[in-house]
Amino acid sequence: MDFQIDGIRLELIQGDIAAQNDVEAVVNAANAQLRTGGGVAGAVHRAAGPELEKACRDLAPIKPGEAVITKAFNLPNQYVIHTLGPVYGRDKPEAALLEKCYQNSLKLAEEYRIKKIAFPAISTGAFGYPIKEAAEISLLAVNKLASDLESVEKIRFVLYSSSDLQVYRNQAQKIFNNR
Repeated sequence: MDFQIDGIRLELIQGDIAAQNDVEAVVNAANAQLRTGGGVAGAVHRAAGPELEKACRDLAPIKPGEAVITKAFNLPNQYVIHTLGPVYGRDKPEAALLEKCYQNSLKLAEEYRIKKIAFPAISTGAFGYPIKEAAEISLLAVNKLASDLESVEKIRFVLYSSSDLQVYRNQAQKIFNNR
């Protein structure tokens, strides 16, 4: 399912964030130390190879809402943008910190003149963010920033499960079909 927002194509798909071979950058739902882990961070690091963790050492630690960029190494992309989402119920204010993840990732994409970027559902795995709230926050953040983006032409949300994809589709229809 695709949407057009101020000239930017928004795609919602089910898939593996580490297998997006037609985008320049993928976003890693990172941990504070930017190390391999479970979920998205584990998948991204395994696919990229050990060089990714070495490249991250001097950039860590990061705080919730912050984003940094590295090469993608063995991934089929040029860059990995690493962002630390909030732990739901612990990092406050959760919604503002989650929105900052998307804002700061897109700012880096602009700075590096990235045209196509893929996001996972940040903070919805081990960090416990409810998927419906996370979908609304992420899509509203994209909607808010779209008119300011000059380089970015495509934003893809890669959802791991069909149920997460359906939640994102429902939220996107509510947000973008009323424009």
